[in-house]
Amino acid sequence: MTATENTITGEHADLLATLDKHRNFLRYTAQGLTDEQAALTPTPSALCLAGLIKHVTRVEKRWFDFTRHGASAMTGGFEDHLASFRMEPGETLAELLAEYDAVAKQTDGLLSSQADLNESHPLPEAPWFEPGASWSVRRVLLHVIAETAQHAGHADIIREAIDGQKTMG
Repeated sequence: MTATENTITGEHADLLATLDKHRNFLRYTAQGLTDEQAALTPTPSALCLAGLIKHVTRVEKRWFDFTRHGASAMTGGFEDHLASFRMEPGETLAELLAEYDAVAKQTDGLLSSQADLNESHPLPEAPWFEPGASWSVRRVLLHVIAETAQHAGHADIIREAIDGQKTMG
């Protein structure tokens, strides 16, 4: 369920609609691609479209698990993070998109239930987090929106390098 398909209003609806818009940009970049094309890395970076979808799925799932369970939901190390950008042998674009849709549905369900956007949890200890900081559900949602939008832009560049198709323009 997307924010535009339910009856929530206000800040919850606005934030969900924004997240859904950027999810759709990311999904659109993968339309019509084969698994082989989705795994291509046609730019100087190591990024591929399927890997970006896999990564954004992992990010959204982990951060919304954090909103329910706190820092204990933030498991895995740097190698897990790097692996989230790769399409591994045996993975398919269709499966990665289906997993992304399932995670999006969970997130939308949580936020459509009018979750308290002010509820917060302490962040796990890590060099990239401010010591002693806590993040609210709102801040997590804003982070996931930014992450999704950033990677949708990366995906657009990669898709254009593969076959010239553009998400916008």
